[in-house]
Amino acid sequence: MKKRTSRQEGFTLVEIMIVVAIIGLLASIAIPNFVKARTTAQMNACISNLRQIDGAVQLWAAETKQGEQATVTPADVLPYLKGDVKCPSGGKSFADSYGLTTVSATPTCLKVPATHVLAATLQ
Repeated sequence: MKKRTSRQEGFTLVEIMIVVAIIGLLASIAIPNFVKARTTAQMNACISNLRQIDGAVQLWAAETKQGEQATVTPADVLPYLKGDVKCPSGGKSFADSYGLTTVSATPTCLKVPATHVLAATLQ
């Protein structure tokens, strides 16, 4: 005579809830760090673009024999830049991402001007 035993395999509701809670805890730790890393990367890329733009302005001024108070436009600088330079924090074009005034003034970021700053000591 055979004895019948019915055995159901699988996870209980409590086990599934514990796994979901652990995944939620890990996500709550990882997501803010991911956002902070992305923001820092965008800031560093924008500052790098500002350095390239400043170098292009200085090169334009030297080649065209412009003084330090000469007004610079994006059309003057774009031939000295490689590719489409725009702010990684949401810029759609060079003109809506960066501001140029004169040769002696550093270029500015129009998207996030508080943190995307080309410091005079970094040049």
